[in-house]
Amino acid sequence: MLVAIHQASDKAHKSRELLDELEELVRTVGIPVICRREIQVRQPQAKLFVGSGKAREIIADAEAEGCDVIVFDNELTPAQQRNWEALGDQKLLVIDRQEVILDIFGDRAQTREANLQVELARLEYNLPRLKRAWTHLNRQRGGGSIQRDAGETQLELDQRMIRTRIARLKTELSSVIQHREVQRKRRMTVPVPTGAIVGYTNAGKSSLLNALTGSTVVAEDKLFATLDPTSRKLALNTGQNVVLTDTVGFVRKLPHRLVDAFKATLEEAVVSNFLIHVLDAGNPEAEAHAETTREVLKELGAEAKDTVIVLNKVDSLGSARDEVIGHLLRVFPGALPISARTGEGIAALRERIGEITERDYAEMCVLIPHARYDLVAKIHREGSVRKERARDDGVLISGAFPVRIKALLRPYLVNKSEVLLSSEP
Repeated sequence: MLVAIHQASDKAHKSRELLDELEELVRTVGIPVICRREIQVRQPQAKLFVGSGKAREIIADAEAEGCDVIVFDNELTPAQQRNWEALGDQKLLVIDRQEVILDIFGDRAQTREANLQVELARLEYNLPRLKRAWTHLNRQRGGGSIQRDAGETQLELDQRMIRTRIARLKTELSSVIQHREVQRKRRMTVPVPTGAIVGYTNAGKSSLLNALTGSTVVAEDKLFATLDPTSRKLALNTGQNVVLTDTVGFVRKLPHRLVDAFKATLEEAVVSNFLIHVLDAGNPEAEAHAETTREVLKELGAEAKDTVIVLNKVDSLGSARDEVIGHLLRVFPGALPISARTGEGIAALRERIGEITERDYAEMCVLIPHARYDLVAKIHREGSVRKERARDDGVLISGAFPVRIKALLRPYLVNKSEVLLSSEP
């Protein structure tokens, strides 16, 4: 049974949309959904989120429908979970959206870093909920005047073990993060513009990376298919190379502990020069998904970056195509309608990426003496060379070069019209 509790001030359709999304999340982990309930309350109650009468009614409905799990769209405290399960005489498992997302992340994690991040998030989630696992021992009583629960000693041992494991995971994760930073610094020694592909889960980010770069990154029609950042080189028509990175997808009510655990992964969006924000044009919740992505980017401090919004999956719109695209373009002016599957709009996106990367570049023509081939090599590494010609007095190069090296090249700048580079064979 899926349960969404909302207040009268909340919009009912939003609660229904979140419940639809929760159903998709639950089915992703392989749990069949038998029934759903939307509950409106005037004020959330601390003990059960709803009044005890309504809670008993929900438990009775779940048992009558043959459910053995109740999944709340709302975030439950450990005490609320225990209270709900006690109300159902421990016959029903009660979990929330956070636990479902943690399970999905656990299934999808492939690399060592992702596994460490997921395990850390799961342990931090479970630590305050350990008491729930030992409720079966509460019926037994220990001897002595204090009359402590029999399970208390084991509970304390487990808590200590989990805290020790959390500390070790954080140490291992910091080592992995340092390794990633070393790799990033190594990339930055040869400065190349970088872009991060961000967006809601299952919007088509991996498919877009494949369409742009010709790579074969795993791209599946399922939630959170990608947890690890994957970087690929994109060669633009200008001759400039760009590194694009596919990042983990976002979802509404993404647990903060997962955002914290995956910050090392999401930092690719923070350190990139620009963002490609992918929206599923065929999803009626595209606007809400865009807002969720913006919120996470704001939390990471990356909301102010140059951003290209792309409306993906336009090939799936059918007869409503013009109407849907027209509406989305009014909401997101300047967005590019594309289809990563068919290749529609990919050329226009490459041009837009080229325009963004060239903002930090300036058109120059330089005559580099033969004694300074180190500068020629630097120009080729960091710039976009349009034309090059060897002459008796040096190497004549025309192209777009990073503004930051203009001072280094200033002694060798020449007037392009004077040398007529474009007319030379």
